[in-house]
Amino acid sequence: MILSLQGCMAAGKTTAARYLQQHAPEIHVSFEDNAAVVQKVKERGLKKDIYEDYLEIQRLYILHEIERWERVSQYSKVVMDFGAEEVEFYTLNYPKAIGREWEIAEPLKQELAMLRECMPDKILFLEADEKILQQRKKQDASRTRGFFDFYIRSLMPLKREWFRSREEVDSLDTAYLTAPETGERVKRWAESIFIVSK
Repeated sequence: MILSLQGCMAAGKTTAARYLQQHAPEIHVSFEDNAAVVQKVKERGLKKDIYEDYLEIQRLYILHEIERWERVSQYSKVVMDFGAEEVEFYTLNYPKAIGREWEIAEPLKQELAMLRECMPDKILFLEADEKILQQRKKQDASRTRGFFDFYIRSLMPLKREWFRSREEVDSLDTAYLTAPETGERVKRWAESIFIVSK
């Protein structure tokens, strides 16, 4: 059983995942780590605003996510800080967010089919209004979040629409929850699903 935490930057995903690590040791927590892909993209000089390069960049991300899924599949209870659903969403929607009408699904048909075999069983979408997210961004000096403003303005409307109607998606408004409260709510959500799945 693999679950995923989804939502916007600063919504509390990583904080909640760390809470799970500390308070639910029976759950294997998998954090998003794309450093190896970022390094490959940099070494090859690939640019995501060039169509052919973008396809190759997303192939790298997709294969990286499949490998991640294979590693966590050995565990009976898994919560991922972003999972395959994030890579699928971004792959298909980033071009729209930058105003490009690129054909993505067909040239990446094989890779996307493989990625869809790695989807989580349930997703919890963490949400908060933009004002709260902006405040949290300013308070978190540990991350640069240079992508944040673009993400909020251009990707989040697409992301909300993408996930809102999916039956495997639950939602949690974290706007007025403290970090421990968010972590505890996420813990209870995960545990309730793992109990039902036995």
